[in-house]
Amino acid sequence: MSPTASSIGLRQLLMVLGDSLVEVQAAPAGLDVDIRGVSLLDPEDPPTAQPGDLVLVIGARGRAAFPALRAAGRDGAAAVVVKLDGPGQAAALSETAAEAGVALLSLRSEARWEQVNALARAALDDAPPGEPGMGAEEGDLFSLAQTTAILTSGIVSIEDAANRVLAYSRTTDSDEADDLRRRSILGWQGPEGYLAKLREWGVFQHLHSSDEVIGIDSHPELGIRRRLAVAIRSGDRQLGTIWVQEGSIPLSERSRQALLGAARVAALHLVRRRREPSDEVTLTRTLLAGLLDGSTGPQPLATHLGFDATRPAAVLGFSYGTTEAYETPGGAAAPELTHSEVTNLVSVHIAARHRSALVTQVDPRIYVLLPQMPRGIDTDTLRGWTQEITDAARRHLGLPLRGSVGCLVSRLGDVPESRREADRILDAMVSAGVTVAVAALPDIQAEVLVSEILTLLAARPEIRDPRLTALVSHDSRHRGRLAETLLTYLNSFGDIRAAAAQLHVHPNTLRYRLRRAEQLTGLDLSRPDQRLLAMLQLRLPPTG
Repeated sequence: MSPTASSIGLRQLLMVLGDSLVEVQAAPAGLDVDIRGVSLLDPEDPPTAQPGDLVLVIGARGRAAFPALRAAGRDGAAAVVVKLDGPGQAAALSETAAEAGVALLSLRSEARWEQVNALARAALDDAPPGEPGMGAEEGDLFSLAQTTAILTSGIVSIEDAANRVLAYSRTTDSDEADDLRRRSILGWQGPEGYLAKLREWGVFQHLHSSDEVIGIDSHPELGIRRRLAVAIRSGDRQLGTIWVQEGSIPLSERSRQALLGAARVAALHLVRRRREPSDEVTLTRTLLAGLLDGSTGPQPLATHLGFDATRPAAVLGFSYGTTEAYETPGGAAAPELTHSEVTNLVSVHIAARHRSALVTQVDPRIYVLLPQMPRGIDTDTLRGWTQEITDAARRHLGLPLRGSVGCLVSRLGDVPESRREADRILDAMVSAGVTVAVAALPDIQAEVLVSEILTLLAARPEIRDPRLTALVSHDSRHRGRLAETLLTYLNSFGDIRAAAAQLHVHPNTLRYRLRRAEQLTGLDLSRPDQRLLAMLQLRLPPTG
């Protein structure tokens, strides 16, 4: 075993490996157990394992794996991977795995052990240290492949320049994948016969010389379904290819645009991987975070990434909550989302629009920095880009993402001003219950300013009217509705009948409550300043 400071949940590891390689036969402790290392068990070695191991039983098929299963359970291993000789063996092995308290995965007969070993170790290497069950880190190619599959409604694989498979999306129906995809994943590389056909059709020549998406028609006689492909490029150099195969449903209308964005995100990942990725990525994130919060000037990031700090820039902000019940367009409950899935969706869409865009997460929000903006880009354009992203999040993830457009600033050094404006908008969208998904400051300026006044009132009890505080306290003690009635009346411009209808009470009942509120507090509702203060202060939560 090669020990690691990181761990990954079994559920996340299964997403990385995919059902094209392994199948769960038994999981007596569920899928949330942590994998902390990988062990290779040779038939000539004694069957031993370490706590938290994923044990690859390389030399023992079927019933010959019983000793390894029992030893794995005894030693505290998390899961065991075996190959089956026939369908009848799964039940007996699953029963033994359940007794041993260890998960059992079966490896497809055509798959190679070194592929599973490499993928599992790569997933562990990418997992954040000391955070069990977190899965692959933000920006992981498997996560990007899955996001691209969602956006295109297709089946995605990402390959390097030598046509070796680096990552692929999960599929729920094995019949959706055509023969080319199955053989590419199981063999970890495109089969030479199929590659020869793609060369013959000029696909590779196009990918080598162009950034544009190319379509490949369906060829049922060869077991090939319709495809789209795009090169992953860094300057003039091709780093790899993203392939999207059409499954049981047609590819989405915006598949080509999504592929362009995915290729640019993948290029960043592959370039960073070649340049000692952890140091490169960490430095970029640190400089970007410092620029956004104003603790670092613009020059370090501009020098690091080659940006022109004198050109205009802007910040987009995104937030989402998990407290409400949402559904996907098909009616099913919204999937459990990870930060990386949402970040990848934002990254893919914005990269298709602006090549230099940087995306980062500062919990619980996601920010997009748009440096060196070209001429002709205005707030309306940025609002449209942001709307595309929120629409995609609702359509593909069942997620009501909120988006804000910070002000356009004349140079990179003024980015903190744009970020502050994006935050002001998001704060108001939540506190004021704004129903639009995307806004710039002119769209909801009144809501933003009222929200900030209420924040000030909440933080400064000394500038509140004690009579209104007493009214709220009275309602709390006596389960009354005097404060609610007063606020509804004021919000209705003093229209008794409209306020009564909104509260579902008789107008005389509403008049009585208003007189009672004045008697209890000494308020004089004929005075405009007292009405104004009441309209503001009564909007505070009761605990305020």
